Amino acid sequence: MKLSNRVLNRTLLARQHLLERSELTVAQMCDHLIGLQAQDVPPPFVGLWSRIGEFDPASVSEGLDNRSLVRITLMRGTIHLVTPPDALRIAPHIQPGLEKVPFRKGFNYGAMVGLDPEEVRARGEEVLGDEPMAAAVLREHAAELYPDRDPGAVVQTWLYQLPVLQTPPRGRWRDSSRPVWSRVQPWLGAPLDPSYPLEELLLRYLRAFGPATTMDMQTWSKLTGIKPAVSRLGDRVRTYTDERGRTLYDAADAELVDPDTPASVRLLGWYDNAILSHQDRTRIVPYGAAPPLRAFATNVAPILVDGYLSAVYKIFPAGETARLRISPRAEWSAADRAAVEAEAHALLSFLEPDLSPSVEVLVPGSDLRP
Repeated sequence: MKLSNRVLNRTLLARQHLLERSELTVAQMCDHLIGLQAQDVPPPFVGLWSRIGEFDPASVSEGLDNRSLVRITLMRGTIHLVTPPDALRIAPHIQPGLEKVPFRKGFNYGAMVGLDPEEVRARGEEVLGDEPMAAAVLREHAAELYPDRDPGAVVQTWLYQLPVLQTPPRGRWRDSSRPVWSRVQPWLGAPLDPSYPLEELLLRYLRAFGPATTMDMQTWSKLTGIKPAVSRLGDRVRTYTDERGRTLYDAADAELVDPDTPASVRLLGWYDNAILSHQDRTRIVPYGAAPPLRAFATNVAPILVDGYLSAVYKIFPAGETARLRISPRAEWSAADRAAVEAEAHALLSFLEPDLSPSVEVLVPGSDLRP
């Protein structure tokens, strides 16, 4: 069965809870989405606000404090907000790739070349111990232990080598404190679980992002061994083809969505996984142009109109005003423009309730900077 781009679009939006806001809890949403991209503090809050009705951001802060939510390096080597079970069972798939990074010649201009990886790891584990530690303190230890090396590179190496996570206060609502790191086991009271099969993780990916190709799965995870893992799923998956004849896999019991289903305007956070988790992003990015990551850097984030990336926005707090500036890709109808402005005002009320809101729709293609 061949699936149109429009079917893939509406199915992705439904599985991402971007067609209608959900009644799931934060933990349930994190489990379903296999985490939310949390490289910066605001994006997971925007991502949850765009997906959950009556979302209370305090629930994330509470989850981080009571350890029912964690911020940890997972897919694509980036920080994700996940539940502890996912931290423990996904990290073993990610950790081997992370550990190879620091001793390559390209890492910090070869800063760690010549050192024994196991000796560096042992020292890092001893330094971190069982209590959370700020990055600045880690740098002090690194400078003392390796006086002839860049202490920042040594700290980065430890954070790649050791299963670690970020602890509060960073990640709490409206708190952009610098990272404090802890080894996973002392913080969660349990070791990593290496028994979780890759095929189970990929089946969950399909339920949140599918139907998808094996290259889509690899783009999302940056893991190897994708094709054999999909084969092991057997009749738990079904196959389709897309408009270009490529094989798409999907959970056998997952439903497709009517391509004529309406899609409301959504403002996402920068680096939202709905945009970045396929090799071929044409199901959500029009014209076939996959936006480079730098397009969403420095707090620049996407706007979906009729289900597709149609603009980018950025918020500029200044004095008593929060300016949300929007750069569309093309002219909008009056109805679409009104819907975008209404959602933008709602987002400002959520993010900056104490500031006077200002929404500015610029000429298509304009620079967002004032």
